[in-house]
This record gives sequence, C-alpha cells and structure tokens, in this order.
Amino acid sequence: MKKVIVSPSILSADFLHLKKELEVVESSGARWIHFDVMDGHFVNNISFGQPVLKSVSKGHHMINDVHIMISNPKKYAPDFIKFGADVLTFHLEACKDDAEVDEIIDLIHEGNIKAGLSIKPNTPVEKVYPFLKKLDLVLVMSVEPGFGGQGFMESSLTKIETLRKYIDENNLTTLIEVDGGINDKTAEECKNRGVDVLVAGSYLFGHDDIKERMEKLLK
Repeated sequence: MKKVIVSPSILSADFLHLKKELEVVESSGARWIHFDVMDGHFVNNISFGQPVLKSVSKGHHMINDVHIMISNPKKYAPDFIKFGADVLTFHLEACKDDAEVDEIIDLIHEGNIKAGLSIKPNTPVEKVYPFLKKLDLVLVMSVEPGFGGQGFMESSLTKIETLRKYIDENNLTTLIEVDGGINDKTAEECKNRGVDVLVAGSYLFGHDDIKERMEKLLK
C-alpha cells in the first residue's frame, strides 16, 4: 500500500492557539493542511475566508489545501490563489454547466497551483470523469459538507474504489482525497480502496495524543 497524505482540517483547530496547532500537526507528520471555506449559502454554515488563509499560509511548511464550499467559485478563486493556496478545490455542484467547470480549472492552473474538484455524497462519481485529465485532485465528500464531526458515509467507499479503478485504467495521475468522518478505522477502509489524501479534523484536533493519532492514519 502506498503512503497516504494526511491533511488536517483547521476547521476543528483551536483558533486561539492556531499557530501552535499548526506546529503540532506539522511536527507529527502532516504534509498538507486543509482549509474548509464556507459561505453560508452553498452550505449551511459559515467558516472563514481569505484573511485567515493569508495570515497562516506562510507560517508553516505544509501544502495549503484549500476547499471552497461556496457559490460562484469562479469569482473568488483568484483571491484564494493570491493569498496562498497551493491546491484549490471547488464544487462541481456550484457550477452551472461543464463549460464553467473547465473554465475554473483553467483559471486555477493559470495561477500556477493545483486544481481540485469536489462532489457531495449524492453526486455520482462518474460526473467528474470528463475533467480527470485536467484535474490534479478529486475530493470525495464522505459527509454532507457544512459541519465537522459528522459520521462517515459508507457509500463513499464505493465511490473511491470506482474512481481509483478509472484513474488507474486510464493511466491518470489525479489524486483522490476524502473528507468527512475520518478516523483510524475509516481511514484504513479508504486506504484499502485506493485513496491518496485523508482529511481529518475532529479526530486530530482537541486531543492530547495528536502525534499517535497521526501515526495511525499514516501507517
């Protein structure tokens, strides 16, 4: 089994001590750090936006993995590129048609960063197939986007497995990321299906044994 990447989600971090939280996960083996951006419109929650990314993006050595759960990603993508995103993932469901998806992928690549596309639990994974040759990453949501701490949806495993098979059969390099309800047990199931990147929030942050928990995800 290839080595997986863990991308801790700061949505679950202690913002009063965010710098320390970043240092802890980085020293524990995290190579990416995940920013969940929510606008209260596309999803029923508001988190944080460009100012937080701008403030912390250069305060560590991890990849800034930015997931924008927002309406009108085309309008706001340039700001997230400007303020430090290394990977910028937007939602298929936020776009009016395939042409707009293509346009946003190109816009992200023009900013010299990686482009990702995410799908909600009820969206068939086959919907991303037309874009895979251009995408650097596909993010499979294993919970309904909006709030941290939700339970993992088992149907996500079939999506990951199906996507892994398609990517391998077509000799593509697109990474598969999964976000939602990730812990040591669900992580193992995802890895067995071929996932490349695990997003973990409440499983890591808020615990005294983050290093041990990271080791369980990475092993």
